[in-house]
Amino acid sequence: MTLFTPLEQLLGDRLATSDAIREQNARNEAHFPLAMPDAVAFPETTEEVAAIVRFCAETGTPITPFGTGTSLEGQHLAVKGGISLDFSRMKKVLEVNAEDLNVVVQPGVTRTELNEELRATGLFFPIDPGADASLGGMAATRASGTTAVRYGTMRENVLALEAVMSDGSIIRTGTKARKSSAGYDLTHLLVGSEGTLGIITELTLKLHGLPEGIASATCRFPSVEDAVNCVILTIQSGLPMARIELVDEMMVRGFNIHAGSSLPEQPHLFVEFHGSPAGVAEQSESFREIAEEFGMEAWAEANTTEARNALWKMRHNAHFASAALRPGAEFGTLATDVCVPISQLAEAVLQAQADARAAGLVSTIVGHVGDGNFHCAARFNPADPAEVEAVHAFAGKLNETALRLGGTVTGEHGIGIGKQKYMEAEHGPALDWMRRIKASFDPQGILNPGKLLPPQD
Repeated sequence: MTLFTPLEQLLGDRLATSDAIREQNARNEAHFPLAMPDAVAFPETTEEVAAIVRFCAETGTPITPFGTGTSLEGQHLAVKGGISLDFSRMKKVLEVNAEDLNVVVQPGVTRTELNEELRATGLFFPIDPGADASLGGMAATRASGTTAVRYGTMRENVLALEAVMSDGSIIRTGTKARKSSAGYDLTHLLVGSEGTLGIITELTLKLHGLPEGIASATCRFPSVEDAVNCVILTIQSGLPMARIELVDEMMVRGFNIHAGSSLPEQPHLFVEFHGSPAGVAEQSESFREIAEEFGMEAWAEANTTEARNALWKMRHNAHFASAALRPGAEFGTLATDVCVPISQLAEAVLQAQADARAAGLVSTIVGHVGDGNFHCAARFNPADPAEVEAVHAFAGKLNETALRLGGTVTGEHGIGIGKQKYMEAEHGPALDWMRRIKASFDPQGILNPGKLLPPQD
């Protein structure tokens, strides 16, 4: 017998201990090293998840939820070993309640799989972080993305949850009603908790009607400052943008290399409008008037579905386009994000660019700037101590800038492994209350240990 014999009896060949499968779940798209779990479990039901958690509680075994492995701060990595709980076999769309504009899904369903399922209903789920992430992972990390400026983040679009707690008990939080005043809001405590308080096994999500009219375009500006100031006035004017994305000149160069595009290497905004055909035309015209005030040099519309899809596919592949600026398997990417009040956005972006140049880094900026959130991706050689020091110093300055301007060290990537060191600076005495919540929900510390909360001395 081995430690995992009870799980082998429960799951059979759905408990894997081979090096190949363990290594699949040990990888990440960012710069963190391999973190090998001791075993990978593939549950198919909530009851199986509960049984696995009970085993982990009885044996003190760490357990780390795993969706699609696309998180950029290492939330899915089993840094303390133990069980990697892989939700790739919990992929059912359980209910589509079109009349109530909601859907019930298992956590392994991805956002594109859900929207494919909804295709015939005239409804869609709008949260779009770029990666084809699992909905459970998106809820756990409070994901958002390109459409958050209009539709909100996962926080605003999760109505209810089913979760397995650290003792193996199963709870339900929230209802299908659009609002409630009944007790503590456990739903939104679990959303964004990165699997450290409970393991999400079912989600009830808001749906939205597919817009009758959609229009996308790109526009070019002489400087990042002009583009960002255009964004600020657009948002302050109350124009209902569906998407408004900044890409700086280095990001444009990456797109040209990776996607074979031919955009002039200047700052751009990628924009999209949703509504009635007349409303979309009016929004587009109003935006163009604002953009012209800030020296917009070119306007190019994506007039077909295919052209729109190509535009947003290029944007969603920013991580890989950034890598194309300094190709090679030996290099890694430090991908990080911050979010600041919209009025401080220009200062934050310009400071980030200046800091990257001063450090001699190949770095891009791309962002969901309609809500003050932007991303930097810096390429570096993990085997070169000087480059490692430079890239981490750059990230530190970026976070300091965000906090100085009244913002946060992460708008959507989350804390995971990489940003724990900034939690005290952002939250102060509130961090102690977060620790108390963690201790109450997970007294043994088995749920995704090593994430979100910084270690105590």
